[in-house]
Amino acid sequence: MIIDTHNHVMPEQAIDVLRSDSSFGVRIDGDQWSGAHHVPFRIDPSFYDPPAKIAALDNATIDAAVLSVAPTLFFYEVSSDAAAEICDASNTGMVKICEHAPDRLRWLANLPIQDPGRAAAMYREAVAAGCVGASLGTSVAGRRLDHPEFEEFWAVAAELGRPVLIHPAFNEPHGALSDFYLQNVIGNPLETTLMVERMICAGVLERHPKLRLLLLHGGGFFPYQAGRLRHGRRVRPELAGTPTDILGAVSQLYFDSLTHDPLSLAFLVKWAGYGHVVLGTDFPFDMSAVDPVGAIREALGEEGLAEVASRAPAALFGVTEWQS
Repeated sequence: MIIDTHNHVMPEQAIDVLRSDSSFGVRIDGDQWSGAHHVPFRIDPSFYDPPAKIAALDNATIDAAVLSVAPTLFFYEVSSDAAAEICDASNTGMVKICEHAPDRLRWLANLPIQDPGRAAAMYREAVAAGCVGASLGTSVAGRRLDHPEFEEFWAVAAELGRPVLIHPAFNEPHGALSDFYLQNVIGNPLETTLMVERMICAGVLERHPKLRLLLLHGGGFFPYQAGRLRHGRRVRPELAGTPTDILGAVSQLYFDSLTHDPLSLAFLVKWAGYGHVVLGTDFPFDMSAVDPVGAIREALGEEGLAEVASRAPAALFGVTEWQS
């Protein structure tokens, strides 16, 4: 089976909450989104309509998908109660979407991580409801995931043993990124790089060896500059308190295939190894892969396609029905 691990939804239940409560700062006119966390965009039917989602998968010759909410539904800046409401609506909606095609669809929990204890409790409930992992943003409205306040959540995530997908969100502003859509083109990979290197340096992954993270957009800039962090650990006093094996955590990291370049994807697989790179499309956003299966085949050949698009995703999310 060809399996997509980076595929977004915006369930109707969550959209209904946003339509009825202006405090979230979102305006939805028909199928047009404007407001918080993203430039205006069209809410494509495949965000919320199960037959449209299946049709989109079929059109891309993809057999199955692990669904996660669009990062526009993270809402880490609102109160814990409001966040729990939108997360509950998101998760309930994803259950309903997956019920349409249970042999082809799985889902990742949306969680109110601004309240780590509540997020941990909701994650346990979501696992009981059938989720195969969780999705989080790289930044909790400016608070970083490596901060001690999130240790409670990471402990539970490690205990539950399911992967946590990390999506760029709440990117820090940078004047040079304000033009040419660079806040996405450069800012998103930069956010992922900041998140994972901070998680490594703060020892979060070392303290929780069973924790597994899925990094999107090919892992940002991290795989291509990881040697610089390792070198810094050897020569800089600021890094003296970080794990001795600064890149030992790579064994806990997984990367989607969305590099938009076959040479980059080939390098990523050589660096991370088969088993740690999985197909990801970013459907249905406009920055998604154009021909995700063809791109992997071009970079890695048929056997590489089988590893990245089939074996590794099924193993990472533990979906036995998808394993062959």
